[in-house]
Amino acid sequence: MPQDLSAVPWPIHTDRLVIRPATPDDVDATWAIRRLPEVTEWLTHRITQRSAYAEMFLDPDRLASTLAIEREHVVVGDLMLRIEDPWSQAEVADRARGTQAELGWVLDPAHAGQGLATEAVTELLRICFDVLGVRRVVALCFADNEPSWRLMERVGMRREEYNVKDSLHRDRGWLDGMGYALLAEEWRARG
Repeated sequence: MPQDLSAVPWPIHTDRLVIRPATPDDVDATWAIRRLPEVTEWLTHRITQRSAYAEMFLDPDRLASTLAIEREHVVVGDLMLRIEDPWSQAEVADRARGTQAELGWVLDPAHAGQGLATEAVTELLRICFDVLGVRRVVALCFADNEPSWRLMERVGMRREEYNVKDSLHRDRGWLDGMGYALLAEEWRARG
């Protein structure tokens, strides 16, 4: 990642969760969640072998952008946090560097419906804006992935894009895609 996450005082504790950088020890716990059909349905990769998943998970760039979500010392999901450069003109690119974050998430369906994803993503937004000082956070999903876009709306993100048949799904063909975002000043205005 372009920006060092060492500024964050890990682990972060919320009312019910602990959010921390993922480690190689999290391979099996995240694999157990990500291999579930209802989870892998919406993920970028459908990996059917643990060894292939471990290789992907342990890639240094991937591991550096992955956070584990724990509840009562059990990994119940993971978050992606990528600090990136938004588009800018060449003359001002240095001012844009590292000012945007892209988020992603996976929660074990056994823990769904309890507000845990909302709690985790809200805390991740706080980290992005209040600790890392980014100016904009984005997240993307298939329009058919209703739980994901509803979560984005619950945490205050705004739908900025609705793209018709722009996203190719491995089983469903071309689907509509959605993009959400939140600016730092919008976050702060919420109090």
